[in-house]
Amino acid sequence: MTKVCLISLGCAKNLIDSEQMLSLLDEAGFELTGEPEEADAAIVNTCAFIESAKSEAIENILAMGELKKAGKLKKLIVTGCLAQRYQDELLTEMPEIDALLGTGSVSEIVKVLKETRPEKKPQYYGDINAPLDEAGRVVSTGPGWAYIKIAEGCSNNCAYCVIPSIRGKYRSRPMENILSEARALAATGVKELIVVAQDPTMYGVDLYHRRALAELTRELTKIDGLEWIRLHYLYPDAVDDELIDVIASEPKVLKYLDIPIQHINNKILKDMRRRGTGDDIRALLPKLRARIPGVVLRTSLITGLPGEGEAEFEELCDFLREARIERAGVFPFSPEEGTPAYDMPHVDADEAARRAEIIRELQAGIMEDFDRSRVGTTVRVLCEGFDGDTGLYVGRSFAESPDVDGYIYFGSPEERTAGEFYDVVLRGDLDGDLAGETV
Repeated sequence: MTKVCLISLGCAKNLIDSEQMLSLLDEAGFELTGEPEEADAAIVNTCAFIESAKSEAIENILAMGELKKAGKLKKLIVTGCLAQRYQDELLTEMPEIDALLGTGSVSEIVKVLKETRPEKKPQYYGDINAPLDEAGRVVSTGPGWAYIKIAEGCSNNCAYCVIPSIRGKYRSRPMENILSEARALAATGVKELIVVAQDPTMYGVDLYHRRALAELTRELTKIDGLEWIRLHYLYPDAVDDELIDVIASEPKVLKYLDIPIQHINNKILKDMRRRGTGDDIRALLPKLRARIPGVVLRTSLITGLPGEGEAEFEELCDFLREARIERAGVFPFSPEEGTPAYDMPHVDADEAARRAEIIRELQAGIMEDFDRSRVGTTVRVLCEGFDGDTGLYVGRSFAESPDVDGYIYFGSPEERTAGEFYDVVLRGDLDGDLAGETV
């Protein structure tokens, strides 16, 4: 029996690919380990969306290569977006790699692992526009929560984005398959289901010739065992009245919306081929706050995009001061080869990074104000376990999504169980996160 370690990098969608590979390996009789030093084979499932993601992937591959040189690994397989994007260069530039698996060939992981040997370095690149494989998963998140992917690929073709060339066109999963998987997850104790895709608001357009995210969300709320449904990556132009009504009226749907806007300037958004305008965004956010009382908003922002001068940057800062979006991920523009934006004039990397830091500081103040407004309130928290460093339990409320928003720490006179809900009264701050105690 071969021991296999899989390192998953990048987004939640990529993590689900990793979980499917783990399931296939487990079914084939491979022993899974979380420690590369104990493994016979290492799989690095990579991201290649922007420069920082590529650097992280390369660092992990090189680290596994060092283990291989030391005789602790026999096989090193690279999968995912980096393998798909640089399939012609990787084996030449990184000879420590033994095999490559593109994003359209996740289901071939067992085959490639068995075929790999010193004299043969297999490469599999399946059709990136094919329907999704409905494979099982070894859920690696939780306890009590999991992601569910409702579509793959993207057809938006934003000017700065390489995703369509790596992941293919937008393909929705059949609704019955999603609901079946959600029921199976709920049966294993999953209480929070996080709905992800490159653009969930386009769900169903290719299969059913209509936007069907609102319908899918309503069906998910009917599943026994699921108590929280969180929607990620909602494109602002497609957050329509039907979807808002579902979010507002269904108690299981969290009043937390991840809406990536990237910028607010009309010309920049047009040049970047974003659907909708800054004016649309300015109209949408107050509408959401009015229709969904207490909603927490999260967004993604890019500084230094082509066309962003000082005036456009100040426009973005002014908008954020006014909109007071509670959560934000901020990234400096990363010019990616093969995209239209790559050849467009833009500020240098240092200036883009400087602007990103200004936005982060601005948003930090907004988040601190939001946290202060919550002190003294009681929130429902999904416990994720006990933190030995603080001597407190740790979890998340509706306002914190995994890995991006921080945590809530809480004390309790009784032992608490990971994967269960508890009411916590918030008392104050703990190193940037909120802290409290069980009611």
